[in-house]
Parts: sequence; C-alpha cells; structure tokens
Amino acid sequence: MDTKRSTTLTKRFQEIYGRKPKFLITAPGRINLIGEHTDYSDGFVLPVAIHLNVLIAMGPIASHTVQIFSVDFEESMAIDLGNLKKGPNNWGEYVKAIAWAMDITGYPLKGWQGVIAGNIPIGAGLSSSAAFQVAITKAFSLVGDVDVEPTKIAQIARKSEIDWVGVKVGIMDQLVSAAGKKDHAVLLDCRSLDFEYVPIPDQASYFVLDTMTRRELTQSAYNQRHEEVAEAARLLGVQTLRDATMEMLDNPSISTSPTLHKRTKHVLTENERVQKFRAAMQEGDLNQMGQLLNASHKSLRDNFEVSSKSLNLFVDLATQQPGCYGARMTGAGFGGCALALVDSKNDRDFITAVSEAYHLKTGIHPHVFKTMSADGVNAIELVHKKED
Repeated sequence: MDTKRSTTLTKRFQEIYGRKPKFLITAPGRINLIGEHTDYSDGFVLPVAIHLNVLIAMGPIASHTVQIFSVDFEESMAIDLGNLKKGPNNWGEYVKAIAWAMDITGYPLKGWQGVIAGNIPIGAGLSSSAAFQVAITKAFSLVGDVDVEPTKIAQIARKSEIDWVGVKVGIMDQLVSAAGKKDHAVLLDCRSLDFEYVPIPDQASYFVLDTMTRRELTQSAYNQRHEEVAEAARLLGVQTLRDATMEMLDNPSISTSPTLHKRTKHVLTENERVQKFRAAMQEGDLNQMGQLLNASHKSLRDNFEVSSKSLNLFVDLATQQPGCYGARMTGAGFGGCALALVDSKNDRDFITAVSEAYHLKTGIHPHVFKTMSADGVNAIELVHKKED
C-alpha cells in the first residue's frame, strides 16, 4: 500500500471519528489490454490491475449503519442498513448498492465507519467505480467476518451496478480489481469466470493517454450497445454473441441491420484478437501485440462506434512516436483514455513527445503516465501501540 496515502487517510479517520481505524483496504483500477465490449457477450478479456486505486480506512461499529466520509467529494454520508432506499445518483448510492447486493446474496450486514479516497481519474475508463465497489464489498466482508473469494466479490459488485445503479456492465472490471496479480494480465472467460494469469513481457511499457474528456455511463450510449448485441444474438439464434460465428453473420438467410452487423463483427473479431494477443504476450512479440491493438481500435472506432475525436487523435499521435508498437482506446469509450504499448527504452521520450503533440493539436494539456501492475483487493489489519 501507498504508505503516505495510508497515513494521511488514517489520520483523517481519527480526526472525524475520534478513534483509530482497524483496517486499511485497497482496490485497484485497471487497464484492459484488449477485449473491449466483449465481456457482456460472455467473451474474453485481458485486463491488468494497476497502481491507481481506491483506499479505505475503516472500523466496525455496533450500530446497524455505515458512516462514511469521501475525501474526494469532502462529503459524509450515513446509511441505515435496515432501510436501504434508492436516492439521488451519487457516490453514496454505490455503498447502498453493495449493501443491498450482499444482503440479498445472504451475507450479514454489520455497521462500520470509514474514510475513502481514490486516485483513479473518474470517468476516464480506468474503472474507478468498480474499484470503489470492490473496496466497499471487502469492507462489508471484514466487519461481517466472512471470507468472500474474489470471483464472488466481483459478482456482488456487478449485481449492484446493474440492478441498483442501472448500468448494464460486464464483469471484467470488478473481477480484475478483486483478483489482479502484479506483473500479470488476467485472461478472463466472462462466461465461465475461469481466469489465468499471463506474464507481462519485461520490455513492454503500457501508457495511459488521458484525453481529459469524460463521459457518464448512465448518460451515454453504453446501455444502447448492450441492447444492440443482445438483439444481434437473438436474430442469430444464440444465447450471446460468444456463440456466434462469422459464417452465421454472413448467412444471407439471416437478416441483421447494417448497425447490428457491425456490432457483431466487432465482438467476434475482438474475441479472436484476445487469444492472439495472449499468445503474442507469451512469446514476447511486441510487434504482433501492437498490430492487434491497432486493429482493436479500428474496430471499436468503425464497427462498435464507441470512440471519439479526442481518442482517435491521441491514438494516431501515439502510433507516430518512435518505440510505440500500437495503441487503442480503452474502457467503455465516448471519452476518457487510450492505451499505448511502448518499448521500455523509449519511456521518457514518448511521454514528452505525445503530450506535446496532443497539446499542439487541441490546446489541452493531457495526462500521460506509465502504468504499473498491481495485486487485486487487499486488506491489512492495523496494530496500534497501547499508548496510542
């Protein structure tokens, strides 16, 4: 854990509640190397948990409430666990959503106090909300004294997002935040939830290119894309697009609109790219990895239509830089971040060159940074000296 941030959050907890916290919890954000908009079609994804995270200092209380303070919003909230009701769409709804999902799943709900802070840019496509949900789920499991394994944490967090918050997400973001492993990507089968760890090649550096544009999933076309792939699966006579083939899609006796044809083509080809990317990672073939990233972006831009002018520009500028093997938008799209694969020897020069090029074209100072891999959600029990 980040010692400086942990110390600051622990002190804030003491200032607010007049006692010391019992636990520190950290849940990471993620980048997705490849496999975008495939998870809710039971497809394959290849994310990596990253060093940016959500951090909670917390401790149990006797009352049946959650008292929580958000450092990022400088706002406190008290939630009655015996009377969970939907309210305005804000950060507190995610806490209520997790409580509700854990309750109906059969886990005990006990009260706690907490202070929460994150350093994941909100709305940037790095899964700030999933990290928040996973951290909150871990907090409830600690005070309830139950061991909730990573896959179940991810399922609870996903259910809360779909059924309470109202965003039809897949399970990738929550699972990698719960089960990530340092120095590895997570190849996830979103149908079976089986996953394996794939080592990241030593010479590969991944950079996040933050366009500084944002989107709100509940107000975007994200749910529309979810409905489109479901409709495409229905027309093709399969449960999800995971079961479809290009032969089905190109069968003249099956009628799909041009839009649904493009959506389906993206999902089918993206699943293939995930498997090829995994093989290229295992062989340390950065050239092949880069080509697959470029192909993924083209499909997201043209077939799934979830990119943006800013994302397209940043991807184009990145691929023009020395040492960059490939780039693509990452996350849900409609704004946020792109991802670039760069030879580690070019790290410093790449940041300067691509940042200056983007600023020259847009007048915007972007945020470009190298990601470091991380482990999934983790909690440590604090031991305080008696004199403290």
